[in-house]
Amino acid sequence: MLKLEGVYVAMVTPVNEQKSPDEAGLRKYTEFCIARGVDGLFPVSSVGEFIHFGLEDKKRIMDIVHDQAKGRVPVLPGISETHPESCIELGEHAKQLGCQGAVVCPPYFFTLTQEVLERHFEVVADALSGLPIVLYNIPLFTERIDYDVVKRLSRRPNVVGLKDSSGSMVDLMHYIDKVRIIGSDFNVLTGREETFLAALAAGAKGCMTAMSGIVPEVMVAINRAFKEGHFDQAQHLQYSFLAMLRAMMSLPFPVGFKLGLELRGIPTGPHIQPLSQAEQYRYLGVKARIENLMNGLLDELAKQQPIERSA
Repeated sequence: MLKLEGVYVAMVTPVNEQKSPDEAGLRKYTEFCIARGVDGLFPVSSVGEFIHFGLEDKKRIMDIVHDQAKGRVPVLPGISETHPESCIELGEHAKQLGCQGAVVCPPYFFTLTQEVLERHFEVVADALSGLPIVLYNIPLFTERIDYDVVKRLSRRPNVVGLKDSSGSMVDLMHYIDKVRIIGSDFNVLTGREETFLAALAAGAKGCMTAMSGIVPEVMVAINRAFKEGHFDQAQHLQYSFLAMLRAMMSLPFPVGFKLGLELRGIPTGPHIQPLSQAEQYRYLGVKARIENLMNGLLDELAKQQPIERSA
């Protein structure tokens, strides 16, 4: 079974003029991330706008990223859908490809009880026996997963970890503690880049975030510095990108992250969700700020080690 740890990229999805997945862009992006030392890839993600793609496009994204990665790092595609059958169809495709796992969030749109939510995960995990499953807690968009639900699911042989995007250190601590008490071989990753260093200190084993694909050098360096005991360096790196992240988050999600990737030299294509005229105007101002912050961050990193400004 997959040992979930390190820096995983929640991948943006470059698209072409028809707003379909752009193969050349996805391949270039995959290489960009791997070359900078990330530990794994999470395509068909929230920041990758999975909700805007049909099942066949999602399978195509998996195909491209898995083929380009060529086994150099684990590929864990998202297989989240509103009902188990579609999750299972996507999971079977990931399994046939040879993906090392899959990421599943709670069903979205309808309000669900914790009992229904838990049964959803059980049905998916049981149907995909042998494929490592990572639970995805993202209360911004779906029902929050209860601590005890995570604890019980962690006992299942192919449920190997949790991506916690709550942003709550309280929740993250309780998730880790619940599975620690029962001794499950189950790791927790933070899904919020702002909490990466704090999460590592609390016992999380890594991150699965969008910024890991925008400035992977920084996220990889935080993880390395923490492991080597260089806390001051890790803390400096943790703060180094927060102003840029705030600028990205000031735009409608996930436009800011796509803009950040564009500034690294990887075109992401047109906005899938059209922006209003007011947002388009504000976009230009935010772009200038992100570009200025990005250049400053890359200049600082270049003084420490050679890096590429664009792919």
